[in-house]
Amino acid sequence: MLVMPLLRRLAEIVIHWHSLVDLARNRYRPELHYMRGPGPKWHAKHQGHSA
Repeated sequence: MLVMPLLRRLAEIVIHWHSLVDLARNRYRPELHYMRGPGPKWHAKHQGHSA
C-alpha cells in the first residue's frame, strides 16, 4: 500500500523538525563558560601580597 511509506516519510520529517526546533531553542550562553575570577592557585601564590 501507499500509506505506509507515506507515514514513514512523515515520521522522518517530524523527527527532523523536532531536532531543528531543539537546536533553535538551545542557545549558547557564553557567560556560563567564562571564568569568574582568580582561582585557588592564584590565591595561594599571591597570599602574602598586599593590594
